[in-house]
Amino acid sequence: MISHETYMQRCIELAEKGKGSVAPNPLVGCVILCDNKIIGEGWHHKYGEAHAEVNAIASVENKELLQRATLYVNLEPCVHFGKTAPCTDLIIRHKIPHVVIGCLDSFSLVDGKGKQKLSQSGIQVESGILEKECRFLNRRFFTFHEKKRPYIILKWAETADGFIDKTRSSGSEEKAMQISSPESRKMLHQWRAEESAILIGTNTALLDNPQLTVRGVSGNNPLRLVLDQHNKIPLGHHLKDGSTPTLIFSSLRLKNEINLEYVQISFGSSTETLNAVLAELHKRNIQSVLVEGGAMLLNAFFDLGAWDETRVFMAALKAGSGVKAPNKPDLPFSSENVGGDELRIYTKGT
Repeated sequence: MISHETYMQRCIELAEKGKGSVAPNPLVGCVILCDNKIIGEGWHHKYGEAHAEVNAIASVENKELLQRATLYVNLEPCVHFGKTAPCTDLIIRHKIPHVVIGCLDSFSLVDGKGKQKLSQSGIQVESGILEKECRFLNRRFFTFHEKKRPYIILKWAETADGFIDKTRSSGSEEKAMQISSPESRKMLHQWRAEESAILIGTNTALLDNPQLTVRGVSGNNPLRLVLDQHNKIPLGHHLKDGSTPTLIFSSLRLKNEINLEYVQISFGSSTETLNAVLAELHKRNIQSVLVEGGAMLLNAFFDLGAWDETRVFMAALKAGSGVKAPNKPDLPFSSENVGGDELRIYTKGT
């Protein structure tokens, strides 16, 4: 017996190889089966390059086998011209008789049209195989298109007695409290490499002078995002060094520099400000944001209800006093040990 779930799980594994490289496209993997043997595999490697179905079909040595093969793909094949030609046309051209889809694509230019075109061409099409898992894989993509905002991940490290930092004043050279383990900090840099952008507020920028880049692991730097209403961040800070693309949201009209763009928005209540930021990011096709700000910014996202995952490193050390951690979500969470820290991940779902 052929298990559709087995080959769909393989599609998911292949798709994950594109993490950090394919956005704003979705993660897609493809497996081609003939006579109960895998004859081709592929995944989407990089935005603007060939899709998973194209790479899988190209990997098949004997193309004649395609005429009695089954193609598995975790996301509905595209039916529109974008950076590449429609994958549905390629499948039809090679006369593949059977296509198994994990989940349909809610992007308006696809949205069931790919499945319909394949069916109208005489191809047997099945869908909904490991649908929940396939949607979770592309939760950033689906959130962006269905909720019209980026997928938001809130992150912080917290002491055993509920603090995220000691109390520090602006202008002080006192360093932030080191709460999480080296292993947790390495994991954080991997997360940065997997997201489109990273966001902090003015206080974090002034107190920590962070780089917000990927270090110690391989991967691309996220787009740096900063809320700085009154342009308080000095020119000498890392965020204005021009080393990697950076957007600074300000109430002022300021001159752009190399790799440094100022975006003028209206700063009102925290809700109004964040809505303006999220609307601008959606307009710019930014699909995911890792929020590494302080308690004020994190709480603002909670108050707005605009978040999708919360990741908290719970350390064993105690601070006694300092900056109180945000209130963690009243939701079930997954947990794992990372270098002695307990990593809790709360997920609202798409």
